Amino acid sequence: MTKIGLVTVLFNSDDVLEDFFAGIALQKFTDYILYIVDNSPNAATDILIKSNLEKHSITKCIHLKSSGNIGVAAGNNVGILQGLKDGCSHILLLNNDIEIEQDFVFSNMVSLSFDKGERMVVPKILYHPGDKIWLAGGTMNKWRALGIHYGYKKKDEPKYNIAKHVTYAPTCFMLIEKSVFTAIGFMDEKYFAYYDDTDFVFRAGAVGIKIYYEPKLYILHKVSFSSGGDDSLFYIYYSNRNKIYFIRKNLKGIVKWFALLSTLLIRLTYLLRYNRTKRNK
Repeated sequence: MTKIGLVTVLFNSDDVLEDFFAGIALQKFTDYILYIVDNSPNAATDILIKSNLEKHSITKCIHLKSSGNIGVAAGNNVGILQGLKDGCSHILLLNNDIEIEQDFVFSNMVSLSFDKGERMVVPKILYHPGDKIWLAGGTMNKWRALGIHYGYKKKDEPKYNIAKHVTYAPTCFMLIEKSVFTAIGFMDEKYFAYYDDTDFVFRAGAVGIKIYYEPKLYILHKVSFSSGGDDSLFYIYYSNRNKIYFIRKNLKGIVKWFALLSTLLIRLTYLLRYNRTKRNK
């Protein structure tokens, strides 16, 4: 029996929820439970969620309210664990700052899992409103401790339209068969935000679990909506902090020390970009 647990983590996400719910409601595949893990619960968001569920006729939804901002990794774990407890065969981790225009995304991803035995499946991800690529599969570079996006910020072209296995993809829209969690466990909550998904897919790859990239499917991503973008202090702090943690946890030998050195050098460039006032915030 196929049942998908859709897991999304909210944090001040009210402005993007209308498009998020509309994309879910568009899907022909309806055997799912939507788990909304709310890291910024409030009365206004409650009303917004209820109104969108009614507007889009989404009946299978569980709203899980956190005590505060427990982070993306911990929030995903709350939803994943509840989905597995409820008998879901697959978990679809998905950001809420996305739009889905195709009505067959869920069904095709499930078919790839069952028909081809793919345990982790991702689509092509385009920048909203869809003129450039954010992700067309990716590769994990151990020397830089970095997940590299194929096609990043480039116009779409035929070479990005080849279905294949890849060694890296973020979990902002990833279908995961339940056996993956049995094999490697859950998200490492020490990351809080950023690099938690890099750690997860790295651990999957280490035990031979592959990620399948299907370019016929695509979503639109409003990148870094809640965190302020790649130049925000939030992103700079957590991306660097967590990258160092990832290196110390997962890499060994000369690869580990090279990755640490390159990370520290890059961190110095960030320090030079921000004045003393910003660094002390």
